[in-house]
Amino acid sequence: MMSLSNQRTTIRRGREYDPWEHADMLGIEVITRPIRTGHELWLPEHNTLIVHSRLRSVHQRNALAHGVAHAALAHEDDRPKHERQADQFAARNLIDPDELADLYKWCPDEGRIISELGVTTRLFRAFVLSA
Repeated sequence: MMSLSNQRTTIRRGREYDPWEHADMLGIEVITRPIRTGHELWLPEHNTLIVHSRLRSVHQRNALAHGVAHAALAHEDDRPKHERQADQFAARNLIDPDELADLYKWCPDEGRIISELGVTTRLFRAFVLSA
């Protein structure tokens, strides 16, 4: 598995972040299938992520970023602490701080900013709380 320090130099951030590319770099197989509960499922014993196939593309991107975070952080379960860590990791990849600062200058409305960034409210709040 690639170290986090190496990822920081090779992974693009913000709108340029591609969680499919990131998963590929980590050697993670990504499968899209209907899932009864949740948006993604990390199967560490198989080094596989299953992403709900019926999500809109923006939500698939967010779900995959969250799942890649579980993999990169070597999580074996979904305890609340790991969920928070995965949200923060995903948010740091999906949101560029400079772009966010520019958006706040343009429009102080959180909902519009979230939409413009293409992230979920949950990941946006994880980013803000970890800043």
